Amino acid sequence: MRADTRRSGQATRMAAGAALMLVLIAPLVSGLPALSLRAEAGTAAPDLTGGGPWFNTDGRPLSMAELRGKVVGVEMWTAGCENCLNVLPYMKAWYAKYRANGFVLVGVHTPEFAHEGKVDYVRAAIARLGIAYPVVMDDDHRIWNAYHNNYWPAFYLIDKRGQIRYTRFGEGDYDITERQIAALINEHS
Repeated sequence: MRADTRRSGQATRMAAGAALMLVLIAPLVSGLPALSLRAEAGTAAPDLTGGGPWFNTDGRPLSMAELRGKVVGVEMWTAGCENCLNVLPYMKAWYAKYRANGFVLVGVHTPEFAHEGKVDYVRAAIARLGIAYPVVMDDDHRIWNAYHNNYWPAFYLIDKRGQIRYTRFGEGDYDITERQIAALINEHS
């Protein structure tokens, strides 16, 4: 009796796994687009509304509408994330190098832990880390959710027309990302 129950449980798990694989693979095989909720390349960039205080903007919020005509990098980060801190030198370098050419970098500080959602914590982190580009606090994950984001760090590159053209999750591919920034700056809108 016990062996039958074990086999029955295995069969159920196998059937569930097969069903999941069918749902994930069928769109690839059939040529139909797969269901995706993530803000992806070729889609309009969600706005930067719903966040809390803004830093390095004299407290003035930025919007995608006012940034139209510029290349925009949206960086999802939190000051307590080691991976986020590892990409920070690249973010700062790109901002310094391309800012005069119409590149705007916006850090969306989305806390993972409660203490990371305090204004004083974020203000101190921005000062300690030497971040000069605009940063918005996203304590309620409104901007994070608008981008259907799941990762720290994440980087969305938006063209002059407001379309997401490139995304990068995690660390690495810095040379590829920089080439994408330069190409979008040189692209005619």
